[in-house]
Amino acid sequence: MAIVAGVDFGTLSVRASIVDSEKGRLGSATAEYPLLRKRDDPDHATQSHADQLRALMEAMRKALDVAGVSGALVEAIALDTTGSSVIPVGADMVPLNDYYLWCDHRAWKEAGEITHAARAANLAAIDWCGGVYSSEWGWSKLLHWMRNHPEKRAEFATAFENCDMIAAVLCGITDPTAAARSVCAMGHKWMFNEALGGLPAEEFLSQVDPVLAGVREKIGGHYATSDKLAGHLSGEWAEKLGLRAGIPIPVGAFDAHWDAVGSGIREGDVVNVVGTSTCIMAMAKDTGLIPGVCGVVKGSIHPEYFGIEAGLSATGDIFDAIARRAGTTVSELAQGLEKYRAGQTGLLRLTWDNGDRTVLVNAQLGGVTLGWNLTSTAQDELFAAIEGTAYHTRVILERMADHGVRIDRVINAGGIPQRGDTLNRVYANVLNKPVLVPAGDVTSLGSAIFAFLAAGTFQTIEDAQRALCPPWKTYDPEPGEAAVYEELFAIFRKLYFGLGEGEFRDALPRLRAIREVVRE
Repeated sequence: MAIVAGVDFGTLSVRASIVDSEKGRLGSATAEYPLLRKRDDPDHATQSHADQLRALMEAMRKALDVAGVSGALVEAIALDTTGSSVIPVGADMVPLNDYYLWCDHRAWKEAGEITHAARAANLAAIDWCGGVYSSEWGWSKLLHWMRNHPEKRAEFATAFENCDMIAAVLCGITDPTAAARSVCAMGHKWMFNEALGGLPAEEFLSQVDPVLAGVREKIGGHYATSDKLAGHLSGEWAEKLGLRAGIPIPVGAFDAHWDAVGSGIREGDVVNVVGTSTCIMAMAKDTGLIPGVCGVVKGSIHPEYFGIEAGLSATGDIFDAIARRAGTTVSELAQGLEKYRAGQTGLLRLTWDNGDRTVLVNAQLGGVTLGWNLTSTAQDELFAAIEGTAYHTRVILERMADHGVRIDRVINAGGIPQRGDTLNRVYANVLNKPVLVPAGDVTSLGSAIFAFLAAGTFQTIEDAQRALCPPWKTYDPEPGEAAVYEELFAIFRKLYFGLGEGEFRDALPRLRAIREVVRE
């Protein structure tokens, strides 16, 4: 028997769980931190480093109390975080600004410049990132920061993804060059590819913008998968967290990737981690390039497999926005949705309210709802938005399948699938595949699994999954509903590509550009 701590940093809160190798989760607790937005700039989304560390201390102390476990018994701690959360730091590892959170899209212009330069240079690394660079990713955000903070460039030592920053802090690392970097984070978001020589070449980065000259060598440290160690818990942070100094901390990863592990992912599965946004993941022993996805990276989910990541830039955020506009909550608005059937609203929803993460990779797109009439309700729109996220997910799954990824079943993880049957029923019918939902909460369970590996409790991920992962509830497709959705999806697909990259591809970006001019 062994006890470990698994930590999951989400968009609005951190969860700490105390997990027993035989009994499972003994207790957990959460603590919140603010998401800093600006009313006059919908692309702005940041968070404070101090807020995240305060919340971690609060959540860990509470989790130990709930579990009734002494921190001295915890044998390892592992941490995952949101991805694409970028932190420029100085030589002493102190952040120079707040985090650029994953949903910060201010760098959409920089992302376009990187994509253009990569294509012009025939940069192989861009192909492994789906062929288009995103405003959510590391180089675009760092370039945006460099351009907008010239007074701080002299202080800049390096930039970290959130998972690597938190691990380094807990290990007491004060030299940026000594910090571990996650292959998961750097492969999916920074074009790191070991087979291609690591990061993009200095020459390429300098061609994108001379302000990036010399930055490549600063993104150093040792790159590793999560079966390797980032270090050991420092005395200072052991005291703050109520744990024992010296316990191992494995290299971190993104929350959704470790949620996939906690959900029991195996080859042939697609895991949708459905929350504020959706992260869609698969893994394969061998695979090639897949245009439009967020990367194909060896070792990003499971150290021995290629991890394939895609996703939706907003899911729960869209549901919340619809309810907010209606002056209610999602839970209240969802009452009665279980009676809705495919096509009954007459609405078709393109869920681009926060742009398109994949497969178009275009942050300038906006949400579209077609089919309104004078009796349409907010509840109708909510159901259409659930259908819309399912259609978009199917676009992504078809892209993966067209490029050789085996998809036998879909696992819906994350918080939203746990709250009711409607979304899972719709997804099963739209995707026309069995949808499995973990019977228990898997948030931070993936972290615990990697903590157990670091502690030596289990020898393989599969051994830990068999011992710890909950069973699933299965939603099978309903033939009648699936047939209606087959017809509706054909319409959705035509609109998706027509508005996104076809004849009308400039319509939504032009609306956005006009809005910006008027606001300025």
